[in-house]
Amino acid sequence: PEVIDAFEKRFNTKALGNRPESGTTIIAELGEEHMRTGYPIVYTSADSVFQIAAHNDVIPLDKLYEMCDISRREILQGENLVGRVIARPFIGTPGHFVRTEDRQDYAAHPLGPTTLTQVSKAGMEVIGVGKTYDLFAGEGFTQHFHTHNNEEGIQKTIELVKTSNWEGLLFTNLVDFDMLFGHRRNVAGYAVALERFDEAVPELLRSMKHDDILFISADHGCDPTFTAHTDHTREYVPVLAYSPSRRGGTYLGVRETFADLGATVSEYLGVAPVAGLSFLANIS
Repeated sequence: PEVIDAFEKRFNTKALGNRPESGTTIIAELGEEHMRTGYPIVYTSADSVFQIAAHNDVIPLDKLYEMCDISRREILQGENLVGRVIARPFIGTPGHFVRTEDRQDYAAHPLGPTTLTQVSKAGMEVIGVGKTYDLFAGEGFTQHFHTHNNEEGIQKTIELVKTSNWEGLLFTNLVDFDMLFGHRRNVAGYAVALERFDEAVPELLRSMKHDDILFISADHGCDPTFTAHTDHTREYVPVLAYSPSRRGGTYLGVRETFADLGATVSEYLGVAPVAGLSFLANIS
């Protein structure tokens, strides 16, 4: 209650929702009331998130972003700290509401050093594509490129790999797998998105320089076939590694922690690892 009380007082408004819910469900349920009253829709999920949804015609995008930024900095701190505050703009009419691609995340700052900060402090580039910059509150990044969908993310990644004027880490997130197809349990859409990424991989591999390494992984499961809820799911996620200069066909095993990938990147780039065990030797 104290969070919503502080939110309503800070923005001089009531809030609709205030419960865990699927984003598309709560917009369908409360969108019409939101348009009538002007009150923002506030909800959460199984993740540590505080989400604010608003129709573009009711709360303009810049105002929604401002509300999220202020909530992050002034309200959701200390004992009320959450991992992310997320702006969830939508458009349309009752019964036909659609979330737009203008989502924005306002993450808590990392609690300590990360692979990203280690690499950038060593004088190398850390380039974010997609929402990776937002997930780390920008810490450690030297450049970032916001994208609206997988297609933009794939093309920007290939474009950056083809350039030869930087050394360091390129960190891309393709958000459609999670946001459009995983959470919405859209199996057909997920399949098409996977096929499109598969089609782009050969160009990505051709663009790599001899000593580049490509890692493909995920930060969590989001099984589009799971129907008990619409939150993240608990599968082990894959990690695939490829380099033109390194051997293939090596089993990397079941890793103890995601930090092993960070440690591998750190070893390859010659910086001190923050946590985890590198598997670089397995692919050397």
